[in-house]
Amino acid sequence: MRLLNILVIGALILAASFVYKIKFDSTLQAERVAKLRGELRRERNAIASLRAEWAKLDTPGRVQGLADRHLALQPVKSSQFDNFERLPERPRPVVPSPGNDPIGAMLAPVPDTTGSVPPSVPR
Repeated sequence: MRLLNILVIGALILAASFVYKIKFDSTLQAERVAKLRGELRRERNAIASLRAEWAKLDTPGRVQGLADRHLALQPVKSSQFDNFERLPERPRPVVPSPGNDPIGAMLAPVPDTTGSVPPSVPR
């Protein structure tokens, strides 16, 4: 009977220490969660203030004032636009040759056609 009592007391002590360890670990985890929530709140507040500052800096009136003050821009004139007939032709699509070098076929020279240089007219 005494041996049974000693075993039961030992089991109770072990169970109590195990429950205490679980409670201690859960308390540590709760403190960690509270700390992370505080950090998260601070980060969200920082993000909100940065977004507000960005919105203030990005207002069109402020940007236009800075552009007028620091850039020597001229208004767009209607003579700066061209019609669609003067656009250069689209480059031919690159079709790999059935040869041994498909990458070399992609590197084949493409005729120089740009929108900034008008096509030369033979005289």
